[in-house]
Amino acid sequence: MRRICLTLPTNRACAATIVAVGQEAAYAARHFGVEVHLLVLDSSGAADFAEHARVLRELPAVPGVVAHHLDEAAQREFLTGVIDRAGLPKPELVLDLMLPQALSYGACTNRAFLMAAALGCASVHRRDSDSRYQSVDGEPVFPVHHELMSLGERASRASAGVDASTLGPEHGDKPVSMVGASFIGEMSVDIEEMYRLDPDVYHEVVGLWAPADWSAGQKHELAAESFRGAGTEPFTRDHAVLGHVDPMRVDMCNIAFHQVHEQVPLPPATDTIGSDYFLIHLVYDATLPGVLHNRHIVNYYTPERRTGPGFTAYQLRFAKFFLSMLYFNAVYADMAAAGAGLLDDAHQVRVPLIAESVRRAAALDRAENTDRLDALDRLYRRLGGRYAEFAGLLAERRERLLDEARQDANDFALLIECWGALVRASRETGPDRLRRFPG
Repeated sequence: MRRICLTLPTNRACAATIVAVGQEAAYAARHFGVEVHLLVLDSSGAADFAEHARVLRELPAVPGVVAHHLDEAAQREFLTGVIDRAGLPKPELVLDLMLPQALSYGACTNRAFLMAAALGCASVHRRDSDSRYQSVDGEPVFPVHHELMSLGERASRASAGVDASTLGPEHGDKPVSMVGASFIGEMSVDIEEMYRLDPDVYHEVVGLWAPADWSAGQKHELAAESFRGAGTEPFTRDHAVLGHVDPMRVDMCNIAFHQVHEQVPLPPATDTIGSDYFLIHLVYDATLPGVLHNRHIVNYYTPERRTGPGFTAYQLRFAKFFLSMLYFNAVYADMAAAGAGLLDDAHQVRVPLIAESVRRAAALDRAENTDRLDALDRLYRRLGGRYAEFAGLLAERRERLLDEARQDANDFALLIECWGALVRASRETGPDRLRRFPG
């Protein structure tokens, strides 16, 4: 029986989301005959963890659904065993990259990737704690439906399960490596207030994630479509397209990967939004087939993002995202230039090419990032209020932030280089190590 991993990383109270994802797991098992490993990686506090454990225990028993609920201590124990088995030269550093003390969107998903390998899962399907499913006539609209229709199939066969295909016949033998959709509702980045305060500032700030040599018009166009997902139009009927999926059209709250996540990890940068989107770009640039569907998830925000400390923490992650783009834009340009050359004859990613590109990018001159920090300082002070206060914080941390962005790129290169050994060690570890830690 095919095994899949449906994972929900969380660091906050999300009992209702766990119930909903449990229902999606049951749907997958009943309708597709797969064994679903529902993996909740839980970094929340003790009271929230206990509530999540209760919710998982009380989910209706469904044949083919196995739940795993791991706190950070259990995750650390699993990772320590995997890293030891892999025999890596810098085990403490690798452990820190896989389970850092600070928040990391990439690292939490990387842990799910390794645990899925230990569980023998063919694919990983990720959801977020601050999202909900749409419904039609009271029935939830689960993205896993399209994911299991196509994921892992050769493109020539997957075309029978979609509404349209834009792939040429030369891609027919490649596997469908990603299936995804986006979200409706609130923006994926909590900056709507900035737009209300000053649309011109908003467009200039958001445009900072573009390559520095782009024109002002190009940056404005990028800002106009960034972080808005699929808009607000609710789901009415299915539509799925097989092709090369534009990274701007999918979101990591609504994504599934086959194989590619076992070849290249996500960047482990801490306190940096967007650090978990790398594989979406890799799949596209490498000309691996994907499916874009329209079972979009509903995005919402938890209140702490808009409190004083929450605002500061979130804006810091936003600023670090802009600094990371000095390095990622260079890597994306390399990947786009290589195209199908990123794959070998078996349609596997040529991992050394990615690692070498990241290493080169990490050595880039930081002048572009100093310009980004100058722009953020000017624009946030123009907004005034708490944005001006945050500009002061950025000024205090300026050199540290520049150093961290470069180190994040070097850390990513290191993790890419040892990822194959970690995946192999996870497979050898097996599922029993995860079943030892019930919620």
